[in-house]
Amino acid sequence: MQYNPTLFRDRADAGGKLGQELDRLELQNPVVLAVPAGGVPVAKEVARILHAPLDVIIARKIQFPWTTEAGFGAVVADGTVYLGPYAENLPRAVVEAQTQKAQREVEHRTKEFLRGRKQVQLCGKVVILVDDGLATGSTMLAAVQSVKKKGPKKIIVAVPTASGTAVKLIELHVDRLIALYVHPGGMPFAVASSYQNWYDLTDEQVKAYLEASSE
Repeated sequence: MQYNPTLFRDRADAGGKLGQELDRLELQNPVVLAVPAGGVPVAKEVARILHAPLDVIIARKIQFPWTTEAGFGAVVADGTVYLGPYAENLPRAVVEAQTQKAQREVEHRTKEFLRGRKQVQLCGKVVILVDDGLATGSTMLAAVQSVKKKGPKKIIVAVPTASGTAVKLIELHVDRLIALYVHPGGMPFAVASSYQNWYDLTDEQVKAYLEASSE
């Protein structure tokens, strides 16, 4: 049995399919928030299909000090910090140091991607949070907690692919979670495995997507 099917050509293809799924909900005046970097090209297609404004929510995984692939929490630009259960097993000094490191990256990305412009108002709006996939879900949960402070009417998390673990973590905190593919629980999973053409986006590529969507 194949547990890691290649479902999408690239992030644009995934965003198109995700946007079509969301379009069926006939949402009134939604706002699309992308989680950079990989979520931006996906969200751009979603926003295009829904005729919705596109903005970003700057969040960053808090990484374990010995790997860049895994994390134990996440931080958001407004100061929201989510620490997962693994943080309890780490020395406080390590948690604080890695959190500060993530916060510095968030500050850098905020300056790069926003450049002083005001973000879309979320109060009373249907907010759709989009990423290219959910592995652990910690970054998205931090983003959800941040958005809740802004008084939205409804929060929807929409992703092309997700692990079963991440879905369980997120779905209790939002009004709706849409994942086109949910990976079986307990099996190894990587977001990249769902994409034929996968690559890390540079800051310049992210800015180009955002500038194109605002034209």
